[in-house]
Amino acid sequence: MKKLGVVLCGAGFGSAFLPIYRDHPDVKFVGLFDTDAEKMKQAASHLGLTRLYGSYREVLSDPEVDAVHIVTPIPLHEEQAVLALESGRHCASTVPMSMTIDGIRAIVKAQKESGKTYMLMETTLYTRQFLNAWGLYASGELGRIQLLRGCHYQDMENWPEHWMGLPPMYYATHAMSPIARLAGARIERVVCYGSGQMRPALRCRYGNPFPAETALLRFENGLAAEVTRTLFETARAYLEGFNVYGSRASLEWGFRDADDLIMTRLESADHRGFGTPVQTLRSPAAYKNLPESIRRYTLAAGSYDETQPEKSLSEGAAGGHHGSHPHLVHEFVRSILEEREPAIGLEFACNVSAAGILAHASALAGGKEIEIPRF
Repeated sequence: MKKLGVVLCGAGFGSAFLPIYRDHPDVKFVGLFDTDAEKMKQAASHLGLTRLYGSYREVLSDPEVDAVHIVTPIPLHEEQAVLALESGRHCASTVPMSMTIDGIRAIVKAQKESGKTYMLMETTLYTRQFLNAWGLYASGELGRIQLLRGCHYQDMENWPEHWMGLPPMYYATHAMSPIARLAGARIERVVCYGSGQMRPALRCRYGNPFPAETALLRFENGLAAEVTRTLFETARAYLEGFNVYGSRASLEWGFRDADDLIMTRLESADHRGFGTPVQTLRSPAAYKNLPESIRRYTLAAGSYDETQPEKSLSEGAAGGHHGSHPHLVHEFVRSILEEREPAIGLEFACNVSAAGILAHASALAGGKEIEIPRF
C-alpha cells in the first residue's frame, strides 16, 4: 500500500504533530520546515528527524513530498495553501483558512483545479468533550437540537506580533465549528456586534477597535446560534467551548477549558414544568478508531504506560487540545489514501471561515445582517 511523504511547516505548535506523523503506519516520512533554522534543528533532533528544508519553495520542489501540513502565522495560511495545491500537494492547514473572502476563493480555485485534498485542522471537532457530545446527539439522547452557543475566550497579550489587535471573529472557528457540526446545516447569515474599547496601540495593524465580538448565526435549517469571541483586555479564564440545548437534554461546557461537560435533562414531574436534574459527564480520551501506534498521543505526556496501555488510555489525562491531534492527522492521511473528502473538508472550512470574516464586517457596520456566500 502507498505511504505518504508529509512535511510539517512550522516548528512551534506544529511540533506537537511531528511524532504523530512519524509513528503513523501510513506515513513514509515526515519532514520539517521553519524559517527559524535553529528552532527547526532542535525540534528535529529531539524527534530523530533528518529531512529538513531551507525554504517553502524547497518543500514544494521535492518530488517525494505528497502532502504539507501548514502551521504557520495566520497571514501566511492562504498563500501557502494555494501554492501547495497548485504544486500538486495535498494540504492541511491550521485555522483560520484565510483572513479575506477573496483568499477563501483563491484556495477553492486551487483545490478545484488540482483535485488535491484540502483539510482544515480544526481541533475542536475532535476534542474528547465534542466526541462525547456528538455520540449523545447521534444516539438521540439529546432529542431535537433547539439552540446552540459557542465561545472562545483567550487573551493574546504578548503573543507574536501578527496577533496584536486581530479582529476576534477572524479567529472564531474554534467557537463556530462545533456548533456548526451539531447544527448539521450551513451557516447562511450573520449579525455581529463589537463590544468594549481596545487601547490605541492594538488598533494599528488591523484597524480593529473591539476586544470582544458577539455574533448571531442563522443556519439554513432554521436553527440559530450565538458565538462570543474575546482576544484582548477581557479578564476571563481560557475556554474554547460550546453549549447545545436539546428537547430532551442539554450540554454545557464547564467554566474552564479543562472542565467536563454538564448535562441537564428534562424529566416528567407532578407539578408545573419539568424536573431538571444536573450531572457532570466524564469525557474520556477517544482512541479506538485510531491505529495503535498513535493512540498514545490522545494523552498528555507522561500519562501513557507501555505496560498498561488500555488502562492508560481509559484513565490518562487527555493530550493536546483534549486529545484531538492524532484524530486530525489520521483523518487527513486516510482521506488522501482513500481518495475521499476529509471530515473537515473544503465546503465546511469555507463556511465557518467566511462566517467569521463577515461577522467582523458586520460588527464594523454596526450590526448589519450579512449573507454568507457559497463557494
